[in-house]
Amino acid sequence: MVVRQWCARATQNGALAYREHLEGSVLPQLRALPGFAGVSLLNRPDGGEVVVTVLTRWDSMDAVAAFAAPDLETAVVEPAAAAVLLNYDAKVTHHHVMLEG
Repeated sequence: MVVRQWCARATQNGALAYREHLEGSVLPQLRALPGFAGVSLLNRPDGGEVVVTVLTRWDSMDAVAAFAAPDLETAVVEPAAAAVLLNYDAKVTHHHVMLEG
């Protein structure tokens, strides 16, 4: 299992709009990809803004490649998502799951 992590910053309203975009537009597309295993959307307040963290789970790096090729470390951010965020990471990180409970 591989977790792909990406972070952004938003206003409170922007974070809610991002959730709606992720749930309504992106998640249906992700669910159609072989090897996609789920998503977690996290947020935390930080100085009047919200830090948004997206964790997608994949069966393998090959499954990640089907979504993010050719550059697996470049964030995939649709214009509609970018429009509701204050800023976001241009790169993602990948983590191999060692233990889940």
